[in-house]
Amino acid sequence: MSETGPLLRARVSIDLGSLHLSVELSSATGAVAVVGPSGAGKTTFLRILAGLEPRARGRVTVGGAAWMDTADGTWVQPWDRRVGWVPQDTLLFPHLSVRENLAYGLSRVGDSSSPAPLDDLAELVEARHLMDRRPAVLSGGERQRVAVARALLSRPRLLLLDEPFSALDRPLRDELAPRIRGYLDRHGIPVVLVSHEEADAHALGCREFHLVEGRLTP
Repeated sequence: MSETGPLLRARVSIDLGSLHLSVELSSATGAVAVVGPSGAGKTTFLRILAGLEPRARGRVTVGGAAWMDTADGTWVQPWDRRVGWVPQDTLLFPHLSVRENLAYGLSRVGDSSSPAPLDDLAELVEARHLMDRRPAVLSGGERQRVAVARALLSRPRLLLLDEPFSALDRPLRDELAPRIRGYLDRHGIPVVLVSHEEADAHALGCREFHLVEGRLTP
């Protein structure tokens, strides 16, 4: 990813009835957190970055490349943005084991045959002992950890995390977050995290923004 300006830049607005969202974000750092109460529009902002809200207006650039610009009609399709998204409900495949869910992440980049990165990411999120289990028997925190590992295995250009540590106790979150941030830094993957808790932003070492009443401020 070549950078010709701020690594992450977004200037977007959207009107969805009860939600009026107006966001301006510019950051040269690779880790950004958007913190705000429930209903503030945090998940909608992630959906705009992922290309899942075509009604949004404005401009989004990542690494100097425009993904959306309603002024000139630029629109990069979601599958071409190569975004890794970990939603609150994790969206693991219920009929697949943890190992098979992780292998799906590798298959998105045509590398499902290599066990080394799969095992390394499982180790990173402390999921090696879960490999033969299915999501139904995992705790909420275990599902979140597996979902993060699967997203990283897809080698995303941008990682989007929606309340990724909500089901983890604080000691485990504080242990895993620096590992994940180290992985992101080593591989040059920018991340946008949204949460209602500032502690999540601090744990991942993010530059922090606040979303209140539909507007984003540093």
